Amino acid sequence: MKLESFEFITKTENRARLFLRKSCWKNGPVFCTRCRSRKIYRITGKRYRCKRCGYTFHDFTNRWINRLRISHKKWLWIIKLFELELSARKIADQVGLSYPTVLKAVTIIRLAIITDRDSDGFLSGEIELDESYFGGKRKGKRGRGAAGKVPVFGIYERNGTVRVEVVKNVTAESLLGMTVKTVRRGSIVYTDKFRSYDALMFCGYRHLRIDHKKRFSSGKVYINGLEGFWSYAKERIIKFHGVSKEKFPLYLKEMEFRYNNRHKNLFDLIVQKTCNLVPDLL
Repeated sequence: MKLESFEFITKTENRARLFLRKSCWKNGPVFCTRCRSRKIYRITGKRYRCKRCGYTFHDFTNRWINRLRISHKKWLWIIKLFELELSARKIADQVGLSYPTVLKAVTIIRLAIITDRDSDGFLSGEIELDESYFGGKRKGKRGRGAAGKVPVFGIYERNGTVRVEVVKNVTAESLLGMTVKTVRRGSIVYTDKFRSYDALMFCGYRHLRIDHKKRFSSGKVYINGLEGFWSYAKERIIKFHGVSKEKFPLYLKEMEFRYNNRHKNLFDLIVQKTCNLVPDLL
């Protein structure tokens, strides 16, 4: 979104509310957020009531954005600064809210991003597989076997999207299990020489390997796409100066979202996701 447009929608609280309301209903008719019926009518206080189930609600009821009671202008500012990759502490300084409040807001944004998965479904074609390691407070052994680090498995569809997940370990059972659930059979799969990938050819894939002890690529046999994502993610996560293992998956999926949508309008995408209904309330 251009700066002039952002300044326009955040000039007043009413403009901010109307902008978010439009994102909630996506230019479609209002429906009951409990039973999905379109047989509703307006009552006082900008609220609606469902004729079918009698539920009373407003435009933001049961949506992610309603999980924190701050002004609509503040929400838009938080989303804009989150888009620009500012930390929660810096956002708090900019918008004049407490750090715990802003931390809750950005956590809601990350949860909305994870929950609303536009990229679900099988990946196919030419696929790269690789694992990496994040975190760790002490310097020491790097890569496989590094102590205190979180193992992450990545799957990259060339000229497409990346999918990443935290895994308990990098055994064949863990890596092949996620691959079978994510990659369509018959795809060409590229990996390095790690032994956990040995059984890929028996899972219905054409498996080609690159030996990194000798070279980093051989024609189309390489995993440079995923290695580029690891660099992208680590460069950004390190700016948070330490992420707990409990919250790390949220940050990791944020990096996946940013990478997959790096050529799109991130602000509008984030607004849409935070205005979606919370799944367990559907």
